[in-house]
Amino acid sequence: MWEEIIRHLGQYPGQIKVARLMIRLGLKVRDNNIYCGDIKLGDVAVGKAAGVDRRVVRAAANTISRNAELMKFFGHLEPVANLRDAAPFMGWSTLEIASDDATKPGILADVSRIIAEAGISIREAIVEDPELSEDPKLIVVTSGEIPASLIPALKNARGVREITIR
Repeated sequence: MWEEIIRHLGQYPGQIKVARLMIRLGLKVRDNNIYCGDIKLGDVAVGKAAGVDRRVVRAAANTISRNAELMKFFGHLEPVANLRDAAPFMGWSTLEIASDDATKPGILADVSRIIAEAGISIREAIVEDPELSEDPKLIVVTSGEIPASLIPALKNARGVREITIR
């Protein structure tokens, strides 16, 4: 899909910024407008968040709306809660895992297996897209604290370069 986005928006760097923001936040295009779920967002607000002028946002929404292939993707995005920063207030732990190669398969599987074998429930797992993030992370929110004894096993999991526990 990224090739299709570049093909239609690539000559407009500002519109690419808008598209990246939309993908990262799960913003969709519907009726020539940008929405967060069912909430219609203003072009000025989206532009400010993307670091572009409101006219660039309008142009991006129009370009996407006029293209059936882009609408198949941008018309179906949904926002997802990221509990990373709220977890401590609920008594949960957050692991941020950086990979030596985020495109390597099995990182999430290895990490979740280690956590499950320790009897800890995973409340949420979010994998940042390597095409959208310079340093993509696997973010895992657990229902309890991660014991220090689990750290060596997690560090030895497939593809893990670095672990931060909050």
